[in-house]
Amino acid sequence: MTYSRILAFLLILFSITACKPNQQELNKLKRAEVIAVHDEVMPKLGQLKSLQKQAEIKIDSLELSENPDNIQIENLKTIAYELNSAYDGMFVWMRQYSSEDEQKSPEEVKVYLEDQMTKVDVVNLDIKAALEKAEEALKD
Repeated sequence: MTYSRILAFLLILFSITACKPNQQELNKLKRAEVIAVHDEVMPKLGQLKSLQKQAEIKIDSLELSENPDNIQIENLKTIAYELNSAYDGMFVWMRQYSSEDEQKSPEEVKVYLEDQMTKVDVVNLDIKAALEKAEEALKD
C-alpha cells in the first residue's frame, strides 16, 4: 500500500469510529432512560396511598353493612394490597439502584443498566395497573 492509501484508510477508519458512540456514552443514555421511567411514575405514589385509603374505608363500610358483599370486600382487599405493593415496589427498587458505576467496566455497567431498566419497567407497570384497577373499582 502506498502512503496515501494508508492515510486514506486511517482517515476513513477514524471517521467511522468517531461517529459511533462509545459504550460509556451509551450507558449515560441508558441511565437517563432508567431515570425517566422512574420519574414518570414517582409522582403517582401519593395517588397510590390515597386510593389505598379509599379502598380501606370502603372495605370497613361494607363490612359494617347489614348484608356485606363478601366478593366486593375481597376484591377491594386485593386492590388495597396491590396499591400498597406497587408503592413498596418503587422504594424497593430505589434502595437497590446505584447511580454510581463504581469499579465496573463499561460492559458491566451496560448489563447492570439493562437489568435496572427491566426492574423499573416492572415497577412502572405495577403502579399503572394498580391505579387503573383502583380507579375503576372506586369510581362512584
